[in-house]
Amino acid sequence: MTAEIGFATWNRQVVEEKFKENGVTTSGYGQTAIELCDISKFYSGVTALDEANVTFYSGEVHAILGENGAGKSTLMSIISGATHPDIGKITIEGQTLSRMSPEIAAGFGIAISFQHPAILDDLSVLENLRVALPGAIFARRPAKQVAQEFLDSVGLDVDLHSRAETLTVAQKHLLEIAKALAIRPKVLILDEPTASLDQDATDMLFGRIRDLVQTGTSIIYITHRLAELRQIAHRVTVLRDGKVRGTSPTEQISDADLLEMIIGRKLGSTFPAKSKKTASEANLSVSHLGGNGFKDVNFDAAPGQIIGIAGVAGNGQSELMRALAGLKASDGLITLKGEVLSKNALVENAAFMPSDRHIEGLASALTVRENAAFSSLEKFSSRCVMGRKKELTEVRAVLSELDVKAPNIESPILSLSGGNQQKVIMARALLSKPGFIVADEPTQGVDVGARAEIYRILREVSNAGTPVIINSSDAAELEGLCDKVIVLSRGQVIEILEGDLVVEARIVAAAVNAGPAYKANNDHSAGTHKNSLFGRFFRSDNAPALPLALVAIVLGLYVFSQNENFFSAFNIYNILLLATALGFIALGQTVALLMGGIDLSVGPLAGFLVVVASFFINDDKSGYLIMAGFSLMVFLAIVVGSINGLLIRLANFTPIAATLTLYVGLQGMSFLLREFPGGYINYTVTDWINSQLGPIPVSFIVLVLTAILAEFMLRFTRPGWNIRAVGSNPEASRRIGIRIDRTFISGYIFCAFLTAMGSVMLMTQIGVGDPRQGINYTLLSITAVVLGGTSLIGGRGTFIGTLIGAVLLTEVLNAIVFLGLTQTYQYLFQGGLVVGAAIIYTAIGRRSGTKDI
Repeated sequence: MTAEIGFATWNRQVVEEKFKENGVTTSGYGQTAIELCDISKFYSGVTALDEANVTFYSGEVHAILGENGAGKSTLMSIISGATHPDIGKITIEGQTLSRMSPEIAAGFGIAISFQHPAILDDLSVLENLRVALPGAIFARRPAKQVAQEFLDSVGLDVDLHSRAETLTVAQKHLLEIAKALAIRPKVLILDEPTASLDQDATDMLFGRIRDLVQTGTSIIYITHRLAELRQIAHRVTVLRDGKVRGTSPTEQISDADLLEMIIGRKLGSTFPAKSKKTASEANLSVSHLGGNGFKDVNFDAAPGQIIGIAGVAGNGQSELMRALAGLKASDGLITLKGEVLSKNALVENAAFMPSDRHIEGLASALTVRENAAFSSLEKFSSRCVMGRKKELTEVRAVLSELDVKAPNIESPILSLSGGNQQKVIMARALLSKPGFIVADEPTQGVDVGARAEIYRILREVSNAGTPVIINSSDAAELEGLCDKVIVLSRGQVIEILEGDLVVEARIVAAAVNAGPAYKANNDHSAGTHKNSLFGRFFRSDNAPALPLALVAIVLGLYVFSQNENFFSAFNIYNILLLATALGFIALGQTVALLMGGIDLSVGPLAGFLVVVASFFINDDKSGYLIMAGFSLMVFLAIVVGSINGLLIRLANFTPIAATLTLYVGLQGMSFLLREFPGGYINYTVTDWINSQLGPIPVSFIVLVLTAILAEFMLRFTRPGWNIRAVGSNPEASRRIGIRIDRTFISGYIFCAFLTAMGSVMLMTQIGVGDPRQGINYTLLSITAVVLGGTSLIGGRGTFIGTLIGAVLLTEVLNAIVFLGLTQTYQYLFQGGLVVGAAIIYTAIGRRSGTKDI
């Protein structure tokens, strides 16, 4: 008889009284919060959930257990509205719902903290809170004050204005939990919330959970750690292969039965037997190793030993691991088999398994085979020619040895469960035949079955003579796996435990009694300390605008020194007037790039709109017809923007393919309407649009105001946050409830509208409908945006920088004329500016911890 038989029978009153005895009180326990009935979900024919039936009650903590890929996260995504079930129904507060969405879930008070936090790296901490939470939360008090209270509630000490990318993995998890708690949920879903948290943060979270339960909140708690189950959960439900295998009070089910339920078979010892070898000489020696976040670290590893690194989070463990792998600068000596390793030799000999597999461990666009093999390509090649047969043989062998479950080795890596993804990372390490392995949190977010496999593999590798060093926040894991544990505090070794001293209590006591976490010289100081105003600006999207403005000033002064007419009122007017057409079009291009797209059609669209205007805005036309011409220009621009957005989001065109299609089509339509230039623009309209205040064109003032308004909307309004969010991380944006399709389509419409404004300026400058004009503005607009500092991969940028970039490009064209240079220099100067900007902004990005253009 398996543990599944009779598993759902239980006495609710006995359970409630038992938990009250342990200090966990319940309020309203037994009232149905959510009921899932026959829920099924399929992905490309693969069953993720199969007729799942689960009931969650108010005032309880209901744990969900199962291996990676068992269907836990899919089930939670359905409850939170991020995923729609194919079959089944959901009943909430007595209402049966035919569909769910993040908005509907939020309306019922359902909040979720995802296993992989839905944090937008390109937005600040404050912006992450504001874009994810209902606006009403911030309506009555200053947003900063409200946001700070949310951070304080989870013990997160970071600068609200720091980019989320500067946060550690643990800090991102705390921010994710803060978002979930902020709406005071009736149902709170916590998906592996403690995977990256230290003991203090875990204790804090459990305290908050107990407080919420007392108010009647239903907590759905997903975990792989059975010890947590005993501390916090009232009931437990087990999933395996998409099916619910049973539900029981935690007090009425043993760990052994739970493990059998989870993996479908009896599991032997979780940890393999430790090595009994004795060796007089170490094959790996670390001597006086120091770096940013740690100092004077010394330890030896003998053959067959696994070395563990322990300590309260933030005490230099991760920095030490990266230094051991040659990924961080360090002083001191690392000796492998009697040979002192240089920096290059260190990188070649160390196989690094990062703690965050999604950001550092996996190439998400590659297959299982490619992810396993890309660190070992040289070993599969002969005379620079890849040995395909050798690669396939070795990759298949190591994946089989690690029992990686995948449809085939050419499957996308993201189609695998978390545990199998971690095994692929381990396969890559083994295929590289390393001198030693450095594993940072190797079982983080991995189920119990996969953990046992990973432990076995690490022990076999160690027994074979390859040194293994692991960092883990789980003291029980260190006790069960490691032969020697190095405990760090404030970046220094405070205790080395060996043999019988490697026990959980001793490890925890050494770490906790040593004192608070090491903070100085931390890589993440930008996220953990309050920033000065200058430092905040230096890391902002608008930082590139300052050097760009300085370049424009220096260039102007140089040309003025060669020709004093350069700063004449007429020439200043001319430069700024010419910059308006490019400026408006470049502002539109900025919107597309912020969303992670591009618009190649802006140049032909501008030219096409001028050709259309040449049939209406003429001297012999009435005022009504002229107004109709302007209206038609705007209308056609909106149509083109809508088509671009629809092709990208609904027809699954890439942004380049969609806008290139419009590029060709619009250019062809321009020639169909006018094969040759014709249709002179009304002089009165031209004079009015090109009017000036002193040497400044009124249209340029409008451009500046438009850029300022757009910048304000980008920073302080929900549409602006949405645009940057979808460019930063579309999947995370979808999970927090942003309507991706609507945002993209609206963004491309706005891009086309700004292009229409640019076409009005182009119309008055060329004065005639010419099908050949406008096409060059595509490349010029992209150049201006790049110069302004907007990222080509989306998520961050600035309209102010784009404006200055447009002015600088126009100034360059004008300066070439004043200096008497040929047109060749125009392209040389433009290319030089782009290359120079890329170098400068890359340097700024590395210093401030931001991504490059």
